[in-house]
Amino acid sequence: MKNNFRSGCPVASTLDIVGDKWSLLIVRDMLIQGKKTFKDFSISPEGIAPGILSSRLKWLEENELITKQKLPNNQKENIYLLSEKGIELAPIITEIILWSDKNLRAQNEKMYAIAEAGFDQDKTKVTESIQNNYRDMVQSLIS
Repeated sequence: MKNNFRSGCPVASTLDIVGDKWSLLIVRDMLIQGKKTFKDFSISPEGIAPGILSSRLKWLEENELITKQKLPNNQKENIYLLSEKGIELAPIITEIILWSDKNLRAQNEKMYAIAEAGFDQDKTKVTESIQNNYRDMVQSLIS
């Protein structure tokens, strides 16, 4: 992996990897919705263009947040799975969801109700549950 960083600032370094318009949405889709194929990602309501999706998946793979592989029972289709490094973004996703609910709900009438997804509970437990559910899903896929 090459040096992709503009400075030594931890915030800037993180944003250099996941600070574009799409990367955290891909991670969100993987963690919360269990998406794993190009087709799964392409039907997200945000409407990512195929070329951009392809580019972001490659970028996330180059930076070791995801891996690309084949299922044991389907060697034709690529699946994308979060690495442990990618799974560790769950607290950031959780905090963004909570911040958005608190500060942007009045501006976005289409915003989903977070209580339905369990985000009205203890955020540490919610984050751990998201991470563990994802790990369990991956384990069931590869075993």
